Amino acid sequence: MDRLITVAAELQEFCSKRRWKFCFIGGIAVQEWSEPRMTDDVDLTLLTGFGGEEAFIDELLRHYPSRRADAREFALINRVLVLQNDSGIGIDIALGALPFEELAITRAKQIKYAPGVTLTICSPEDLIVMKAFASRDRDWRDVQMTIIRQGAGALDWPYIFNQLEPLAALKEHPEILDRLRELKKKTNPAP
Repeated sequence: MDRLITVAAELQEFCSKRRWKFCFIGGIAVQEWSEPRMTDDVDLTLLTGFGGEEAFIDELLRHYPSRRADAREFALINRVLVLQNDSGIGIDIALGALPFEELAITRAKQIKYAPGVTLTICSPEDLIVMKAFASRDRDWRDVQMTIIRQGAGALDWPYIFNQLEPLAALKEHPEILDRLRELKKKTNPAP
C-alpha cells in the first residue's frame, strides 16, 4: 500500500499544481472508510466537465504513460483515462462532469496517510454511492463494510439516497436502491 500512497501523493501534487478539482476514490478511499483490502491501482475522479476533457487528457498523457495505445480515444468515449506511473502502477482517472461528481469532490476529506502525506479522498457517503452504482459483488462488499466500519447511524442516509436515485435511474437499474436499503437494514437492524 505504501507504493500506492506514494503514487497517489505524486498524482495529487500534479493535479494541485494545475488547480484541478479532484478526489481519490476506489481502493484508496476503501482503505480509510471500509475494510482495508488489497488494491493495485490508484483511482481518482477529476472534474473536467463536458466538452473540455481533451485539455486534461492531453496534459495527463504528457506526464504519465498510458496503458492503452488508444488511451485518448478510449477516455473520450468511456470517460476513464487509463495510465500508469513509471514503475507500472495503474492509475485510473474518471473524467467527472455529473453534478454528483462535482459534489463528491466538494465534500472530499483531507486524510493523513503517512507523515507528510495528506490525500484528498471522497467521503464515506460518496464512496457508498459510487460503489452501489458500480454494483459489482466486491463493490457491495465494500458498501457493507463501510456501513459497518462507519456505523450506519453516523452516515447521512438522505444524502446517499438522494445522490444514488438519479444515478440508478440513469443506469436503468432502480433495484440498486432496494439492494442498498436491504443492506442498510441488515447491517443496522435498529429503526
